Amino acid sequence: MSGPDARKSGTFLIGGDLKVHRLGFGAMRITGKGIWGEPPDHEQAVRTLESLEKFGIDFVDTADSYGPFVSENLIREVLYPYKGMVIATKGGLTRHGPDIWKPVGNPDYLRQCVLMSMRRLGVDRIDLWQLHRIGPDCPAEKQFEAIAKFREEGLIRHVGLSQVTVTEIEKARKYFPVSTVQNRFNLVDRSSEDVLDYCTKENIGFIPWAPLAAGDLAKPGTSMDRIAHHHHADAGQIALAWLLKRSPVMLPIPGTGSPEHLASNVRAASLHLNDEEFGELDRQGHDTWKASQR
Repeated sequence: MSGPDARKSGTFLIGGDLKVHRLGFGAMRITGKGIWGEPPDHEQAVRTLESLEKFGIDFVDTADSYGPFVSENLIREVLYPYKGMVIATKGGLTRHGPDIWKPVGNPDYLRQCVLMSMRRLGVDRIDLWQLHRIGPDCPAEKQFEAIAKFREEGLIRHVGLSQVTVTEIEKARKYFPVSTVQNRFNLVDRSSEDVLDYCTKENIGFIPWAPLAAGDLAKPGTSMDRIAHHHHADAGQIALAWLLKRSPVMLPIPGTGSPEHLASNVRAASLHLNDEEFGELDRQGHDTWKASQR
């Protein structure tokens, strides 16, 4: 397998006009334990971000709630002025401590999220702003109306949604074009398969979170283990390669706070599973997920 190069993952046009390489970087893990506070090793987090350009990564996904604010601040510190790089961020989740996330959809709060992310990132417009969750505190339509206004005002270029159903996507599309959807999806979690299929049909970018999960499929002696050995790869790389082959709209964003782990993840862009390998992993992953639902 050749050296790490995200450019080998191919490209996708977010919103039809914003070209990124399909294998990106999730910036959640450059924070403290529980996604709370500063990273335990600031310099290592800096080195990780500095490595993105070297590995051909031009799509970075973050959120105001990562830290909170820590991830966006680090991205500004290291990557600004983002030459040739798309920085996507999210808003709508409040933080009350480590691993505690509470959604708020109040339009005034969402506006504050957008404006403060612009300020922290140092930009006049956010290329891709995603509603982290549809908040339970007010009707979804009110949240979508507010987001449409942010877009009309030029505060954000493209809009994404996170952890949504097909029905919710279609409802949002009455207010603005939905450019990306970010749902949990991996080899052994297919709960958003219908959403992925919808996004594929509509050419909406699909950003899978928790992309590396493989569960028991990664155990020694399994088909994945055999396939990984054949490709001189590890289970995480195979899981990413499977995602990239699953759909042309797939935009995996594996996250890490380690330059070494980042390099390992990016090597997946050079892996090419054949149809038999893909099909075998697909069936076994789906069966594992089905069994977990019983």
